[in-house]
Amino acid sequence: MERWQNRVAVVTGTSSGIGSAIALDLIEAGVIVVGLARRVERVKDLQRSLPAARRDRLIPMHCDVGSESSVKEAFDAIESQLGTIDILVNNAGTLQNGRLVDMPIALAQQTVQTNIMGIINCTQRAFRSMQQRNFDGHIILINSILGHKLFAPPAAGAPEINVYPPTKHAVTALAEMYRQELLGMGTRIKITSISPGVTDTEILPDCIRKVSNKTMLNAKDISSAVMFTLATPPHMQVHEMIIKPMGEIL
Repeated sequence: MERWQNRVAVVTGTSSGIGSAIALDLIEAGVIVVGLARRVERVKDLQRSLPAARRDRLIPMHCDVGSESSVKEAFDAIESQLGTIDILVNNAGTLQNGRLVDMPIALAQQTVQTNIMGIINCTQRAFRSMQQRNFDGHIILINSILGHKLFAPPAAGAPEINVYPPTKHAVTALAEMYRQELLGMGTRIKITSISPGVTDTEILPDCIRKVSNKTMLNAKDISSAVMFTLATPPHMQVHEMIIKPMGEIL
């Protein structure tokens, strides 16, 4: 991790769970972290929990990644205050219950806007910063096992978490498209998709929590995977990492 000392990482969705864990591990490794979240007060609480000597390593900032104007405002501020974006961790995501055939369109749109357009919005700004400086940065997408396969249908009734998996399948496709673009444009910017299985975070629906039978990953596990990919040498790119808890049947 020596090459990342005092570099700037932007982590979206830092208010809880995986985002918070990633921010803490990056700070521990000597990275300056901009923690983006809609619930920015939670990021400020996380900052206050740090040892006094490290509190200035976490910069809380409000951002709704699904809003182009909000992303512009946040990234303009980052570049004004810090000058660069060297690492981007696209972690922010949302999961809404509902069936595709009859769920409120606004909820479906919110999921698509956050889980897909949020990545595109933030990645464009991070890429611009890396490209302008000819810097070999790293862009990480926090995906999901549901970006590769689907849960089996319930024994009775219809499943009800039905727009989330299509958005995560889109993240899998985005990772490959970014790889092709970054290669074709002659950069050495890395792209990595990390796909966790069932993980014990706030976003996990109760219906999944009940059937997981405590077979779950935790946020620290996913952060460890992020840190591993960042620590790889320049010639090595982890394109896709799928992480499952022992005993998971999906």
